[in-house]
Amino acid sequence: MSQLQKALGINAIFSAFSGLTLVVFHQKIAKQFGLDNQTVFWVIGLALLFFSSTIIYEIFKQRRRGVLLIIIQDFIWVLASIGLLLLNPFNVTNTGNYSIAGVAFIVFLMGINQAKALKKMGR
Repeated sequence: MSQLQKALGINAIFSAFSGLTLVVFHQKIAKQFGLDNQTVFWVIGLALLFFSSTIIYEIFKQRRRGVLLIIIQDFIWVLASIGLLLLNPFNVTNTGNYSIAGVAFIVFLMGINQAKALKKMGR
């Protein structure tokens, strides 16, 4: 298994686990975030499950463009998380903000790891 496949595999597992957690526990998570709207959590969860399936596809195909799109989406997630943390438009609790920051940091590291592996693949 190549370094790129390993990096993508970590992302796929993390995304699937996160997505499943959001779908199954959307009510509890909404409460921890101090939000009444629970729908957003299961919608994001379903999107993460779909995202995970696209990563699994690219583990096998290893198309440069497909992997690059995954990396870009990871960094968009990080930027959106930073925006949520700075603006806090939904008055999320401290627990929610720590969760957002923690996930964003993990996604950032995965994006860097995937980008390094993709660069090595190009050589």
